Amino acid sequence: MRKSVLLLYLIIGALSFSCAQDPENKVDNPSKVPFEPILLIDELQTPWGMAFLPDGSMLVTEKSGELIHFKDGVKNKITNVPEVYVRGQGGLLDVEVHPDYKNNGWVYLSFASEEGEEKGGNTALIRAKIEDNSLVNKELLYKASPNTTKGQHFGSRIQFDNDGYLYLSIGERGARDENPQDITRDGGKIYRFFDDGTIPDDNPFVGTNGAKTAIYSYGHRNPQGLAMHPETGAIWDNEHGPRGGDEINIIKAGANYGWPVVTYGINYSGTPITDKTEMEGMTQPFHYWVPSIAPSGMTFVTSSKYGDWKGSILVGSLKFQYLERLIVEGNKVVKREKLLDGIGRVRDVKEGPNGMLYVAVEGKGIYKLNPKD
Repeated sequence: MRKSVLLLYLIIGALSFSCAQDPENKVDNPSKVPFEPILLIDELQTPWGMAFLPDGSMLVTEKSGELIHFKDGVKNKITNVPEVYVRGQGGLLDVEVHPDYKNNGWVYLSFASEEGEEKGGNTALIRAKIEDNSLVNKELLYKASPNTTKGQHFGSRIQFDNDGYLYLSIGERGARDENPQDITRDGGKIYRFFDDGTIPDDNPFVGTNGAKTAIYSYGHRNPQGLAMHPETGAIWDNEHGPRGGDEINIIKAGANYGWPVVTYGINYSGTPITDKTEMEGMTQPFHYWVPSIAPSGMTFVTSSKYGDWKGSILVGSLKFQYLERLIVEGNKVVKREKLLDGIGRVRDVKEGPNGMLYVAVEGKGIYKLNPKD
């Protein structure tokens, strides 16, 4: 009897997985690639995030807890980095610089932190300044709670918008039935702050009894990509689904993105999570992947250095170890291209202020995509 029930679940799961297939989900190898990859920074184990300083130098986080300043071909380790909870997917995660860094010098870091009463850790956000290769004036802006010893789904990306608001993504920490749909709990959320960590009065849940008022949107699983659309100024994310159902979402105030009530994915075992892919009051993804590519890092191409790429979205694939280019027309993805196939687990991708593209690859380092023309 138990075997029959399990078989039935597997059949239902397979059907759900098949039916969820996006008709535009075929990925192609491009006929022509307008760049040569150059290994710019070598010997990095898990380069998680990148940010660019006004002098053209770069900050890179190593998940193990190191913050690296790369300038003129030389790597220097920044000291006085906060203590990091390294477990599973947790560690030192993203780095971002203030849009007015030239005048205020603020650097922002997200990381897994043990601060709190419970054992384990959860995602935290700080800002600090760099003096003499050391972090100074460190300020804790946000710390998710409660801590847990689970090693999955910390998020986490940082992104500023054109109005100076700061966005932070935090994964649901493996508590899918507790955190994502509950606005009184951290996890499975996108948060919005002023640059000093204070909470804007127009955040959607300010005034809601018991709510975490930093929340801007909810119902997320594990967002590991955040980027601002260069024309609309909207914040977009990409996030890991389970088996199938990775998503790109356009983030809107107060929106519920459905996890785990609706999803295009299934359990890793093949059993269904839900029979619903949409529901009234829950926001549909802009794009979804079946099968999962395990997306991490995300940028919009605004540069004209790469042929007709302007307007494309670039996303790293951890699972299949390539960089994906998504070609967008109107409100949908019309084509996908596989770049740097087999290069390794692509953790981050950024367009630098010089219009060049940079790709962080685990076990290798940071590649610069040098335009051929």
